[in-house]
Amino acid sequence: MIDAHIHLDQYNKEQQVTLLASGASFITVSTDYASCLANLQLAQHPAVHSALGFHPEQPVASAEQQAAIFALIRKHVFDIVAIGEVGLPYYEQVDRDAHIALLERFIALAKELDKPIILHAVYEDAQVACDLLEKHQLTRAHFHWFKGDTATITRMIENGYMVSITPDVCYEPEIRSLVTRYPLSQLMVETDGPWPFEQEFSGQLTTPAMMARSIEEIAHIKQLPKEQVATQLYTNTTTFYRL
Repeated sequence: MIDAHIHLDQYNKEQQVTLLASGASFITVSTDYASCLANLQLAQHPAVHSALGFHPEQPVASAEQQAAIFALIRKHVFDIVAIGEVGLPYYEQVDRDAHIALLERFIALAKELDKPIILHAVYEDAQVACDLLEKHQLTRAHFHWFKGDTATITRMIENGYMVSITPDVCYEPEIRSLVTRYPLSQLMVETDGPWPFEQEFSGQLTTPAMMARSIEEIAHIKQLPKEQVATQLYTNTTTFYRL
């Protein structure tokens, strides 16, 4: 299995050792400049593939911080698999216009460097992200933990964008409905760890093992054999990220 979106740098050292021994592979995303540096270090492990970016659910980075992150991406363009996590603040309404401008810069850079982009953009923010992706003709877009309306979902499917599914597909109707509508060929699985999950996962450390349950539920929703779904999700991820 490949965890298509995890904050591996946010686990402690002991937890990282356990995760790296699990047999899974990881796309580890960054939240700021220090996180970018940490994920580059983690990517020295063969199971780890790093993405560099700036998480939007915080005040926008200063001009100096932005310059440092962009310079780091350019310096390590052959060491990373994507730009991310980037996007727009939905849960913390901070500096929205500045975040839109920064997102457009990241999208333009991804297009220039021929790298996929990993997006945090939900509900009406996804419409803005789609506008910018279309403006810059960037099709290698991965929306993680996506929620949105029918029109936006249709638009994303038609544009060929990927969506990754978290373990809350086991209990969250909105995510289950998304899986019903979205083509299997455009799906991946993720944990967004160390973010915690509820119900059967309550009180547990978020690990790649949870993706096995996600795959079971996706197979159940799609009414397909679990092995077929697991193989397709793996293929989707390796193809999209050119692993």
